[in-house]
Amino acid sequence: MPLQKEFEKIAEDVKKVKTRPTDQELLELYGLYKQALIGDINTDKPGMTDLKGKAKWDAWDSRKGMSKDDAMSAYVALANKVISKYGM
Repeated sequence: MPLQKEFEKIAEDVKKVKTRPTDQELLELYGLYKQALIGDINTDKPGMTDLKGKAKWDAWDSRKGMSKDDAMSAYVALANKVISKYGM
């Protein structure tokens, strides 16, 4: 299966896990997903009072410089781990 198709399928599958993944796992998935779709972060960092937005921004920013294909591959690997850990 081509990487793009595998990425799209696993992105849907990971939403169906039985138990909510940890916040850290969700942030890692988010950062990889955004990097795979958009590339390097292109928004301003949220203010100090927006803790959730800041955490998501930091997760995406931590992937800066990673190629879209590498981000897709890392996302697929992490999502598979999350799915096997929590079940669908």
